[in-house]
Amino acid sequence: MTLSLPPSLIATLPGDAYTDPQVFAQEQERIFEAMWFCAARSDELAAPGAFRTVQVGRESILVTRARDQSVRAYFNVCRHRGARLCTEPSGTVQRAFRCYYHAWTYDLGGRLIAAPNLTKMADIDRDAYGLVPVHVREWLGYVWLCLADAPPSFEEQVIGAVTERLGDPAAIERYGIEQLALGRRIVYDVKANWKLIVENFMECYHCATIHPELVEVLPEFADGYAAQYFVGHGAQFGAGIEGFTVDGSPGLDRIPGIAPEQDRRYYAATIRPQVFLNLVPDHVILHRMFPLAADRTIVECDWLYLPGVVRSGKDIERSVELFHRVNLQDFEACERCQPAMSSRMYARGGVLVPNEHHIGDFHSWVSTRLGAR
Repeated sequence: MTLSLPPSLIATLPGDAYTDPQVFAQEQERIFEAMWFCAARSDELAAPGAFRTVQVGRESILVTRARDQSVRAYFNVCRHRGARLCTEPSGTVQRAFRCYYHAWTYDLGGRLIAAPNLTKMADIDRDAYGLVPVHVREWLGYVWLCLADAPPSFEEQVIGAVTERLGDPAAIERYGIEQLALGRRIVYDVKANWKLIVENFMECYHCATIHPELVEVLPEFADGYAAQYFVGHGAQFGAGIEGFTVDGSPGLDRIPGIAPEQDRRYYAATIRPQVFLNLVPDHVILHRMFPLAADRTIVECDWLYLPGVVRSGKDIERSVELFHRVNLQDFEACERCQPAMSSRMYARGGVLVPNEHHIGDFHSWVSTRLGAR
């Protein structure tokens, strides 16, 4: 029997949306392999031959920098017999990628340049049998990939999401994120479905319960309203709070380009399907999710500062510690939810209170993506 909900509650997705391998396979195909996916920092590919392998949906993708300094991406699959070309998560090659199995070799532009007895096979088109490319964009100092044959508009899907949240196309540019330097990266192996992590990031109904340090810095979060629900709104630092740090002490050098109205405020934005963007006056925190299974998600979290802060070796520990604690608290909550997703009690899902109703838009978006062909 279906329970009739009062107006203050709306239903969530059913439990199997978070556990069913077939649902997850559909999400891989119709979401992660069809949309723009934030894969790596551009400065991880500092010189020609530097590479990183990343999992995008069901595919391993090889991202590298070519001789002309452009970023390229390819399916990490040898065209001969399908061997995985690169098995390391990152590294550097001198001039080419050489398959371990039969030594088919590809230059940084993806062209087949060598193979045993290749000169005796004059009918082989070395471009046609090169590595299969993937669409690439660089923005905010990150490499974004799209596996679709015809990718969606980057301006609409990615840049548009940030603009819609901040209410001003110039707002994100003032942080100069592409010029910031990586101060710290922490990788979290979260035993939870990726949608639970997105839902958690979108709401603050839980903030007063599990984020005491964050609520101390951003007192309005104690009321349970998510700052990113309101267009252009940034949560204001509390009285006596000097910086976005674990104890409210002063932060690092302020990003010079931000507007006065962006000072002493925290802004958050979700870029579907797998990026969380957090903006404060002296640094930027960017999360990238890599969903690996229905119940496992790798999250790479980067703390970005002015290059001079990183070069000088200034102490960033109190700055990093605040959101590191938030991450640990959030991911523990998600991991507490994941086992119950397969409970018979949760077969029809749960409910969202008014402070969480905007999560219903996310659920509708997921359902629409999975229903589209």
